[in-house]
Amino acid sequence: MINPLQGIAEAQTLAQAIVNTIHEPLLVLDGELRVMAASRAFYETFKVDEAHTRGALLYDLGDGQWDIPALRLLLETIIPERAAMDDFEVSHDFPGVGQRTMLLNARKVVYETSPDHTILLAFTDITARRGLEQELAALLTRTEALLEQKQILLQEMEHRVANSLQIIASILMLKARGVTSPETRDHLRDAHQRVMSVAAVQSHLHAVEGIGEVGVGPYLTKLCEGLGRSMIAEDRPIALAVTADDGRMSSGQAVSVGLIVTELVINAVKYAFPAGRDGALVRVVYESRGENWKLTVADNGIGKTPGLATASVGEVTGGLGTVIVQALVKQLDARLEVVSDDGGMTVTVERASF
Repeated sequence: MINPLQGIAEAQTLAQAIVNTIHEPLLVLDGELRVMAASRAFYETFKVDEAHTRGALLYDLGDGQWDIPALRLLLETIIPERAAMDDFEVSHDFPGVGQRTMLLNARKVVYETSPDHTILLAFTDITARRGLEQELAALLTRTEALLEQKQILLQEMEHRVANSLQIIASILMLKARGVTSPETRDHLRDAHQRVMSVAAVQSHLHAVEGIGEVGVGPYLTKLCEGLGRSMIAEDRPIALAVTADDGRMSSGQAVSVGLIVTELVINAVKYAFPAGRDGALVRVVYESRGENWKLTVADNGIGKTPGLATASVGEVTGGLGTVIVQALVKQLDARLEVVSDDGGMTVTVERASF
């Protein structure tokens, strides 16, 4: 059994030993706020010596460096009412130490056998932490400013790209109207549609605030609406229908898919219904599952149309449209399949498998 301490001297020795083992600055104050004891960390941190600290009034320490209004508020107002206070922040320029930000923890100790009381006052130096927080806040402010500048530049670039694409498309259409060769006119109009398909992606990205992914359904719907308005004449009614799930893909992939759809729709509208037909229909279907997807463009025309109808998978044959489609399919790491018969032609571009 451990014997109780004999006398006040032993108790004081133990108390001082306990105080000295604490790594953070600690003061023990009496009811009049005079220093009864201080930890070794206190002396080392604030560059004071024991002879001028013990027995001195707290506010007189170090030529009055502890006569801080915030500390007076803590010790003379808050502690008498609450008996304890945690994380009371004080910033002060201490002589010989410099500007420091401290968290003060205070406890009022009341004794059963005496009307006197003691106050334990512990200090945690958070100067470095606050400095880091200020640096992070400043960095965040600068980052937000840079992001705002980047957004402004992106918006300006989007406007410039959109204007450039419109100018190119307009020039192609003007050239198409001015040439006398039907073949050259068709090539210019096809080029116009290809430019417009890229413009549709750019416009869609701008509408959704330039995010890196595109909703495929809305994009293909908008693209095909534009193709229908520019290619399908009133005297050749051809329905152009789009069915797509809620899949998404990167803007780069969307450009490639949009160009593929443009080529296939151009091919179907130009060649699938040479004599006109009631119920003429071109269907664009997009299905996705995770990173895998399948695009189908089908028509109910005559079936044997130029280009893709005679092209083998992975083989670069046919006209420019065929070369473009096969190159884009390869770029997307997808597989091309063409089925053509008297009931029409179906072109499938599939990435991976369902």
